[in-house]
Amino acid sequence: MTQAKFETMRHAMVASQLRTSAVTDPGVVAAMGQVARERFVPDSRAELAYIDRRVPLGGGRALNPPLSTGLLLTAIAPRAGDKILVIGAATGYAAALLGEIGAAVIALEEDVDLAGFAERALIGHAHVATVRAPLAEGWARGGPYDAIVIDGAVPQVPEAIAAQLKDGGRFATALIERGVTRLAAGRKTGALLALADFTDADAVALPGFDLPKSFVF
Repeated sequence: MTQAKFETMRHAMVASQLRTSAVTDPGVVAAMGQVARERFVPDSRAELAYIDRRVPLGGGRALNPPLSTGLLLTAIAPRAGDKILVIGAATGYAAALLGEIGAAVIALEEDVDLAGFAERALIGHAHVATVRAPLAEGWARGGPYDAIVIDGAVPQVPEAIAAQLKDGGRFATALIERGVTRLAAGRKTGALLALADFTDADAVALPGFDLPKSFVF
């Protein structure tokens, strides 16, 4: 597939998936229209890069649908100069978008193969650093952060991750409750991180965030 074809598909994604939805942040829309998403999927699936559903990456992981990514990033209102942690970076696409906006980004991934893919795909993307560690632990040494995005679905946000956010910092993730995935966002006030659901959306479940077996909603 030619570069021109990918560009046509990228512009169509912006027009049909983003501008017709609640992806309203101008910086996010511009970045998604600029960053080559096909670089962040395996070559064998490059033609699927701009479809409106997840793209399998292997090992039970996948790249989230463009709309879910756009909504999560819109929810944190990223700006140039922000220090942002992306948890579950996978191949690095969301981190690349934030770097395109001008944020200083740490892309955290625990899967060795995906982290290696991200390191290669992010070559040439300024302001983005990749790190490898368990997702549920976050990356405290780089904090505190102006914003944190868990780029996937989890049943809970560990206190250790919430503690890495600045007072007043923004947070977005997908939350799984009774089998339903909803995007949620909020701010940290003092020691409290309060999140509110804002839409149902598809997002890939991330490993390592399981609730204790005794937990009851």
